[in-house]
Amino acid sequence: MRSLRWIGLLALYVGAQAVALLLADPFRSAGLSTNANPQSATAPLEIIIIIVLAPLLILWVAKRKGGLATLRHLILFGIAASLYVTLYATFSILPPGQILPPPYGAELVFEPALTIAAMIAATLYLLLLMEPQWYVVDLVGFLAAGSLIAILGISFAVLPAFILLIALLIYDAIAVYGTKHMVSLAEVVTDMKLPILLVMPDSVGYDYAHSGTLQEQRAHPVEEREALFMGLGDVVIPGTLVVSAFIWLPVHPMVLGIGGNLWAGVGALVGSLLGYAILMRIVLRGNAQAGLPFLNGGALAGYIVAYLLVFHSFSLGLTGGL
Repeated sequence: MRSLRWIGLLALYVGAQAVALLLADPFRSAGLSTNANPQSATAPLEIIIIIVLAPLLILWVAKRKGGLATLRHLILFGIAASLYVTLYATFSILPPGQILPPPYGAELVFEPALTIAAMIAATLYLLLLMEPQWYVVDLVGFLAAGSLIAILGISFAVLPAFILLIALLIYDAIAVYGTKHMVSLAEVVTDMKLPILLVMPDSVGYDYAHSGTLQEQRAHPVEEREALFMGLGDVVIPGTLVVSAFIWLPVHPMVLGIGGNLWAGVGALVGSLLGYAILMRIVLRGNAQAGLPFLNGGALAGYIVAYLLVFHSFSLGLTGGL
């Protein structure tokens, strides 16, 4: 069962990318892009600043008296609200759209998507609040990752996506190996049982809600630990390039009936999976590892190779942002 933990994390990783690709076009049509000019090279600057400052703010608040509990409620509420928005956008593309219930003269409108999204978001919020078991955390993390990857992918064209991945690749290495504050953040998040980490235990009955701290688990060899963890950002950030390539590159030329844009996106995904394989080999040593240097680096390399093979151009689809 322990050997299957790697496969479980891999399935969540690939599944989130697949969900994001399915949601990308509907989300774009729904106007969920976060940037007015996705082609701008400065488009990812705001999110880079947020990602750099948010961990520092979380660590600062966590050290205050009562800060951990307050922070947990705020983050859970923010996650639930985000899930509601993205679930509503997802279910809105499914029939039926709107229903006119009787009495028809009252012109009442019932939207199943709104009701279903609200019920799911509220249920998951309560489960995370009261009994955050590993499968609940993984379900919420999976849904959040798929939605967030789609939103970032439609918000950043290829050049901004490159800038985002390279900047965060460097930042993650510094935050894990240099300042090490990202390791402290992982410990805080684990203590709060938030879906910012994906959890893959060695048994279905693993009690994540009452498990020990991450520091206690690191005291044991990797093969003896009860669960493995992967940061949600390690899933989302490299996935941004996968969706960006799919959305912003031209469909033609087509190869084997598949659009060049999808080939480039798949290339980024395959590259990130190679990076994932290398990362997992290093994780076996037992020390905390920065995931983005391997995952982002692999995604960038995979994209470049796929783009050159399909489009036969050294522009790499980056000139749209210049």
